[in-house]
Amino acid sequence: MGEFEGKAAIVTGGTRGLGRAIALGLARGGATVALNYRRDESAAAEALEAVRAFAPRSFLVKADLEDDAEVRAMVRRAAEQAGRIDILISNAAATAFKPMLEVKPHNLARTFNLSIGGFVAAIQEAAGFMGEGGRIVMISGIDSIRAMPGHGVLGAAKAALESLVRNFAFELGPRGITVNGVNFGLIESESSRTYLGEDFEKVLRLVIARTALKRMPAIEEIAAIALMICAPAASFLTAQTILVDGGLTLFSPLES
Repeated sequence: MGEFEGKAAIVTGGTRGLGRAIALGLARGGATVALNYRRDESAAAEALEAVRAFAPRSFLVKADLEDDAEVRAMVRRAAEQAGRIDILISNAAATAFKPMLEVKPHNLARTFNLSIGGFVAAIQEAAGFMGEGGRIVMISGIDSIRAMPGHGVLGAAKAALESLVRNFAFELGPRGITVNGVNFGLIESESSRTYLGEDFEKVLRLVIARTALKRMPAIEEIAAIALMICAPAASFLTAQTILVDGGLTLFSPLES
């Protein structure tokens, strides 16, 4: 039996990239997984097939995480179909990669509504179905602690999420529910390739050169930290956002 046997999980943005990797890890551990997606039916179907190879009762939950009502309905549907909720992985995010002086009100609204509003609504709804041993994990990013071109709004949203992790952990701790985050540097994903475009390989070489371990992480290595947080043995870990960057932020600007 896996360490997540008998558990039920929701993974937002769970059909692509890091969310998919986390969903697969949960499924391999025995959890029934509700995979959230918004519109890519093909990617959703492929991800569900991969997850069901390990967890046949897993299913899709379509929802626009910018919409409070849809988020709450998604959580209720997942709880009804799975019979319970033990784990919530908040992974989905979206933004317009623009300089701050060019950001429009609708760019702010979309980023904050999805990243922050969706996170709060999902926890508020899921907490009612969680008992002692519940796990909530928020996926952050290095733009929350470092300035990055085009990432100002998303970085602000991620920084706010890290603050919310601490506050939710404080409120949910007495109920035996832990709340933590995972922050990471560059990984190879559809999102990072879209953001960097033709500069991806050049930036990758620069990042590897500045990383203590001198390599790029596999997406499964980042997913493994989220899975570790969800494990029964991590019951005393809460209110933390764990930075998994291979030592990228270790060096001072003076380091050659």
